[in-house]
Amino acid sequence: MVSIDEVARHAGVSTATVSRALSGRGHVSDATKARVEAAAKSLGYVVSASASSLASGRTRNIGVLVPFLDRWFFSTVLSGIASALMRRGYDITLYSLTADRAERRDVFDTFLRRQRVDGVIAIAIELGEEETGRLLELDLPVIAIGGPNPRLTTLTVDDVAVARLATEHLLALGHREIAHIGANPQFDIDFHIPTQRRQGFEQALADAGLTARPALYEPADFTIEGGFRAAKQLLGKPGGRPTAIFAASDEMAIGALLAARELGYRVPEDLSVVGIDGHELGDFFRLTTVDQFPLGQGERAADAILAELESKDAAPLAHEPGELPYELIVRGSTARLVS
Repeated sequence: MVSIDEVARHAGVSTATVSRALSGRGHVSDATKARVEAAAKSLGYVVSASASSLASGRTRNIGVLVPFLDRWFFSTVLSGIASALMRRGYDITLYSLTADRAERRDVFDTFLRRQRVDGVIAIAIELGEEETGRLLELDLPVIAIGGPNPRLTTLTVDDVAVARLATEHLLALGHREIAHIGANPQFDIDFHIPTQRRQGFEQALADAGLTARPALYEPADFTIEGGFRAAKQLLGKPGGRPTAIFAASDEMAIGALLAARELGYRVPEDLSVVGIDGHELGDFFRLTTVDQFPLGQGERAADAILAELESKDAAPLAHEPGELPYELIVRGSTARLVS
């Protein structure tokens, strides 16, 4: 193992200068920093995490609480967090929060109290009062994506407004028989995002003088397969079929596209479909969507927690919610209704 003393000799500086140059803490001229970095690279020197932690009181590690690791949205947000943290020399530790109360209690009462992280990011997890209190007792910066949580700094997307935008797009194209693929009750948990999206859908209809009809609602599980099955139910029912479908996620919207094509409907000539998320497959399927930029959500959360960690102000940042952006992306899955 190459030592910091060897790097200092190679660069012609003190070990303290090497430490400041590689940690980013303390003033070092650009020329000296470049010389130290070149010496470290040529010798294959890597800063010891344990030594750095002892010297700085920081672990340079951020804990991330996530409810699912196998869902596209969560993995994409996580990718944004990881990329932003790695660029700043931070590691991440993942904590999977299931619905199991004992397992969740272990995370808050044991794992997070081992002083292995400098801060915590929670991805779309609704924390109870007791869990929020446990986090605050750690005296660490906490950033929550989703919310709101009045006791934490939260980054939120207005899911009601997002759904209104998607529905208003269909209404503007002349559609009136609009079906909605939402969620089963077991998927309507943390922050009740599916419920909020259904509320936005129904509000947009009401503003247009329309009433949401139960026959035009079908629950699913936020997967392509679930959207496929739900769309087949909607399109296969006797009576008038919908001319458009608003799905509460892009994956369910993609499933609806596949179901329509299997049943012989042309998209968008016979059926318009819109989703929410900004899924990476959306462009391939020419899916109209409301992009909520999940990769950017992760990057913004990482930037926010590092700003709290590295702020020199004595007072912490205000625990005010930050609005996350969203944008309607019109592609080839929606078109004006031709009567």
